[in-house]
Amino acid sequence: MSSGVCLRVLRAAGSPPAASSGSWSRVRLPADPRHAARRALSASGRGGTMNVFNRDMKKKQKEWAASLRDGHQFDYLRDEVGGRVADRVYDIVRTFPLALDIGGGKSHIAGHLSKDVVERLFLTDVSERTLKQSRRSEIPTHRVLADEEFLPFKENTFDLVVSSLSLHWINDLPGALRQIQQVLKPDGVFIGAMVGGETLYELRCSLQLAETEREGGFSPHVSPYTAVTDLGNLLGQAGFSMLTVDVDDVQVNYPGIIEVMTDLQGMGESNCAWNRKSLLHRDTILAAEAIYKEMYGNEDGSIPATFEILYMIGWKPHESQAKPAKRGSANVSFGDLSKISQPTDTNTS
Repeated sequence: MSSGVCLRVLRAAGSPPAASSGSWSRVRLPADPRHAARRALSASGRGGTMNVFNRDMKKKQKEWAASLRDGHQFDYLRDEVGGRVADRVYDIVRTFPLALDIGGGKSHIAGHLSKDVVERLFLTDVSERTLKQSRRSEIPTHRVLADEEFLPFKENTFDLVVSSLSLHWINDLPGALRQIQQVLKPDGVFIGAMVGGETLYELRCSLQLAETEREGGFSPHVSPYTAVTDLGNLLGQAGFSMLTVDVDDVQVNYPGIIEVMTDLQGMGESNCAWNRKSLLHRDTILAAEAIYKEMYGNEDGSIPATFEILYMIGWKPHESQAKPAKRGSANVSFGDLSKISQPTDTNTS
């Protein structure tokens, strides 16, 4: 699927997607050691992991988004990115007997895949209401209510693990990647997508300028995201090999800043950082609207919102995989390239 610009228009409410059939499992989630939203960046009880996001709040946001009668109209970004993740699955010429979709929600990836590629699928999400709305697909699917930070699966279980737009809300991303690597079988592959650090830079800048002007300071209203420069290191530290990381921008045009924030709520993508500010004053929103249109507005009066999508592919090591040559084993030096004589023209006039 080629990258491009998605235009948000006023969509007429249609019928919601049919719920898919399949089996269910409920997993007891570990108790959350975070008892109060009074900290910005603090260490949790899991080995000093940075505690940035209120995971309980994120669950409530996703449950609320799934309860909307017209919630399907906010699925456009997840459907687009899910299709691009599926494209990367198709690039690997093999059949995966058992796959896992982490934070899959309504199954935005499986709808783009066929049973010839994935024979069976486990779909997990922290929101039960979202899982109940997972879409029909030709792939036999087993839905599991589980937190992305605590995967309830044995090691060496899956041939393929995919994830689309859920890992950016995890506090312990290095630990989550290690768990993914562990549940993969040797020579299994992980293909994921998450939003990057430049996501919604237009909204972030407009709110900061407006809040500074009207209130004398600003608070973070857009969650912090992972930088693309860090992603390769995180995958390597988790034990993956043959890494691939690439970036793609998806730009969506909206009528105004209120529509941007409304759609983020409908996606279940509102800020859930502990240090978030829960209230925006009306004057600040109006000022941010004016700044947004002045700095980034389109000629037709709409405003763009950019989503930087980071795609990652990592393989669990196996003896059959290609390996780099040992250091110092080369028998040709780059310094010898200058000694190679250029071809001469034998035809003389």
